[in-house]
Amino acid sequence: MKFIFPKTEPFPGVSIEDWNSWTWQFKNGLASREDFAGRFDLTADESTALNLGPKFQVRATPYYTALAHPSQVDDPIRQMILPKGVERSTGGQQVSDPLGERRHSPKDRLIHRYPDRILFLVTDQCSVYCRYCLRKHFTGKDQAFIGSADYGEALQYIRQAVGVREVILSGGDPLTLSDGRLERVLSDLRAIEHLEIIRIGSRMPVVCPMRITPALIEMLRRYKPIYFMTHFNHPQELSYEAAQSLESLVDGGVPVFNQLVLLNGINNHAAIIQALARRLVYLRVKPYYMFQCDPSEGTDHFRTPVAESLAIQKELWGRLSGLAMANLSLDIPGGGGKVGLVPNFLVSQDNNQRYFKGWDGQEGVYVDPPTPNSKLPVNIDDYLAEWNELSSQRYGPS
Repeated sequence: MKFIFPKTEPFPGVSIEDWNSWTWQFKNGLASREDFAGRFDLTADESTALNLGPKFQVRATPYYTALAHPSQVDDPIRQMILPKGVERSTGGQQVSDPLGERRHSPKDRLIHRYPDRILFLVTDQCSVYCRYCLRKHFTGKDQAFIGSADYGEALQYIRQAVGVREVILSGGDPLTLSDGRLERVLSDLRAIEHLEIIRIGSRMPVVCPMRITPALIEMLRRYKPIYFMTHFNHPQELSYEAAQSLESLVDGGVPVFNQLVLLNGINNHAAIIQALARRLVYLRVKPYYMFQCDPSEGTDHFRTPVAESLAIQKELWGRLSGLAMANLSLDIPGGGGKVGLVPNFLVSQDNNQRYFKGWDGQEGVYVDPPTPNSKLPVNIDDYLAEWNELSSQRYGPS
C-alpha cells in the first residue's frame, strides 16, 4: 500500500518561489489577530484570546496554517496554533518550568540533566509556537541566537565535561538559525574530542519543510554523526512537502526519529497514532517517543490521563510493528527525568514463574533459569573500564 501525502497550495497572490522559500515563510509568519482572521473564521473565544495578548507568543508559518481547516474549530492543527481563553485558567498542575530545567542549568542555555548528555538551547525562536509548549519559560522571548559571551561559556563547559558524549541542539528551534550560524555551532562542537553524537531537535519538517534544503543536508553530512529528532503529532501534518523533507534527510544519510505528544482531542486515539506511525515508518522515520503532555502553564485542557495513554499503547501492542511503536514516556515534573510507561501484561508471579496474558488474550508462563547457571561474559574486562567511566559520570565538569 502506498500512502497519499497531499500537496499544499500557495496562498492567493503568493508565487511558488516565495511559498517554497523557508525565509519567506519565516518572515511572513502569522502573528496577530488580523493575520489569523485573514486565514481562519475565528470564534469569539479565539478572537478574544488573540486580542488580549496571550501569555505565550502566537505565531505560525503560512504553510502550516494551510494544513488546517479554516472554519472547523476542532481541527487538530488549528488547536495547536490558535490560543483559547482556557489557556488563562488556573488550577490543576500548571507550572512555568515543568521539567525543572532551571535547576539543571549550569550555564545560560545549557541543561545538564543526564550525566552523558547536554541540551544546548541555541535559540529561543520558533517559526510556530505550539500552544502546549513545555518551555514557555524560555521560548518566544525574542532572544534569538545565544550571545557571544554566553556561547563561549557554554562551549567551555562542554569541553570540561569530559563524560558528556552527546549534545542535543534545541531551543526554540535550531533550524530557525541560518546555515552559517548553525554550521558554526556544529563545527565548534565537532572540535570537542570527547563528543560522539550531535542531535538536532526541530519541528521544521512539520511546520516549514522548505527549510530542509540540499545545502542544509550537505552541511549536516559534514558533521556526522548527526541524528535528527522531529515532532509530528498527527497524520494531517504529513503533506507531500513534509514527506519530501523527511526522505531528503534520510537519503542524505541523516537518521530521523519522531517524538509526538499525546494531546486531548487531537491525537488521543489508537487509530490516529497508528496512522501517523505507519506513514512515518514508510518514510523511514522511526517513531521514537510518545510523550505525556507536560504540565506547563495553560495546558491542562491538552493533557490526557496516564491511564488513557496506557490504554492507547496497549491497543497498539501486537497490532503495530515494533518498528512503528514509540516509547510511551513522561517527564517527572520538577526535573526527575524520563520514565517509560509500558502496559502491564503480567497476571501473577510465583517464585521463578511469571504468568502473562498477551495483547490478544493468549496466556503463557515464563520460567526463570536456575540462578546458579548465571555467569559473566568471558571478555567483560574489555569493556569494564568504558562502563565504569560512564556510570561514574555525574552532572557538571569532571
